[in-house]
Amino acid sequence: MRIIITGAAGFIGSNLSRRLVGEHSIIGIDNFDPFYDRRIKENNLTSLNRHQNFRLYEADIADASGTEKIFLETKPELVVHLAAKAGVRPSIEDPAGYAETNINGTISLLQAARKAGIRDFVFASSSSVYGNTKEVPFTESSFVDHPISPYAATKKAGELICHTYSHLYGMRIASLRFFTVYGRGQRPDLAIAKFTRMIDRNEEIPFYGDGTTERDYTYIGDIIDGTTRSMDWLKTQPEGTHEVFNLGEGRTTTLTDLVASIEAALGKKARIKRLPMQPGDVLRTYADVSKAREAFGYNPSTLLTDGVQAYVQWYREKSGERSI
Repeated sequence: MRIIITGAAGFIGSNLSRRLVGEHSIIGIDNFDPFYDRRIKENNLTSLNRHQNFRLYEADIADASGTEKIFLETKPELVVHLAAKAGVRPSIEDPAGYAETNINGTISLLQAARKAGIRDFVFASSSSVYGNTKEVPFTESSFVDHPISPYAATKKAGELICHTYSHLYGMRIASLRFFTVYGRGQRPDLAIAKFTRMIDRNEEIPFYGDGTTERDYTYIGDIIDGTTRSMDWLKTQPEGTHEVFNLGEGRTTTLTDLVASIEAALGKKARIKRLPMQPGDVLRTYADVSKAREAFGYNPSTLLTDGVQAYVQWYREKSGERSI
């Protein structure tokens, strides 16, 4: 099968591409957004670029004509749309930029898919759409019309646009709400990657709030498994299907316990710089994954302590490579 994966050079996109490339033809799209060092994304692609089933287009998904050209040239059968301007706090500084990529870019892809006759589409949404929802765990039927950051608002908008295209054009779409994904290749700005690096270097880590904020941290292997299962599930659905699914671990970890897990894995003590809560940050994320479990057998199996240990091992291997 020919599959377009947007954001293919990023954290989740490169891991998904590596999982699929042995059995499918992968057409990657990435614009190498300067949000973080381009070399990190290039490193993510090292093994993929050697594979005959992988082809990368460096392109901006918001460029509608360019996107249509890629679709017409490659004739994909399914789209997994992972590309986005990422980050809650940066979106407060650049709401227009986030809307351009995350909303207009999603429309551009849906239009290209429609014109190319593609029926199957997976959209990466986010747990951020829940805002400070008080009902826990979060279920897909929860009220999510009160996002507290532009990033969250763009992800909610993306889900609505997907629903519209499914209704109007008979597309089969799964919108996946990812919950704080971590693991090998994780973006350097995210908490586990940042804290691991800073604790290892004996630098002060930024610690927002009193440590009681909670996140549902989801290991990359579980996210990839859930995504591939949703792709298979789409093929069994009638035209005009659009469903939203939580992909999380189904457990929460406080900020204090997260730091303790990283300290244990590194064998080093953190130096903490206490700071106030930041605008746009939610107090808790907590996924009810029963809908995804029932629909396509999603079963997250990696506990945070084990996932952090695996991440630290990967981090040390990469650090060792850089020191040679």
